[in-house]
Amino acid sequence: MNETNPTVTEADLHAFADGQLPEAARTRVEAYLAENPEEAAMVAGWQAQNTGIKSLFSGYEKSRDTDLRMVAPADTASPWKTRSALAAAAVMLFALGAVSDRFIPPFFERPLLQLAESETLPKQAETAFLVYASEVRHPVEVFANEEAHLATWLGKRLAIPDLKVPDLKSLGFHLVGGRLLPVDNRPGAMFMYEDQRGERLTVIVGRNKENRTTSFRFASAKDVETFYWIDGELGYAVTGEISRDMLRKVAEECYRQFPS
Repeated sequence: MNETNPTVTEADLHAFADGQLPEAARTRVEAYLAENPEEAAMVAGWQAQNTGIKSLFSGYEKSRDTDLRMVAPADTASPWKTRSALAAAAVMLFALGAVSDRFIPPFFERPLLQLAESETLPKQAETAFLVYASEVRHPVEVFANEEAHLATWLGKRLAIPDLKVPDLKSLGFHLVGGRLLPVDNRPGAMFMYEDQRGERLTVIVGRNKENRTTSFRFASAKDVETFYWIDGELGYAVTGEISRDMLRKVAEECYRQFPS
């Protein structure tokens, strides 16, 4: 980000603020921040915001037997962090939509991340949306009139026996259908929805046993918005040319309906 330390990226700064950097990387970022007071102030603001969020929603957290895994040393074979941490994060994130209109804008308007190479899901979701949402005759492989078959077929390919196709009618979107597509070079699922105006959105499900990141994030590319999250070995992404507020509501509804 500067000539003296060009290896510090915005993703590094976010990881530093979240306490997710190893010792060597943390030392490097600390040295960079010492030389860049404006960046240091920005990171301090993120840290204060994180503390406020955790404090505000700490009452929603529940202790589970699996919580010890959250502090166990990471190894290359371990899956993404446990669902207990994910559930707490989900409550914190989605509850913001109903708790404080003053708090939502700065939270969701944090600077977009410079995505690490491993965070490929939002880009793949964006590409799938751009390729298939504009198709008139063949947007999907299996249409909504075969929804049960669609869920069974894609569930088998992704090894998710209880995979359900999210019902988004309460938000004004009806199912167009779905298709099989590659996500991180493995079988992935795409569900497509459409509202009365013909606006479409897609929901992507992919599996990656090696990624150990737990996150809820927005990614933007021109008019296309993607909200994505990690749940165990599975990654999910909701993409569309719709407002972030609606995207968040769709993501929340999908999160409720997908198998835990």
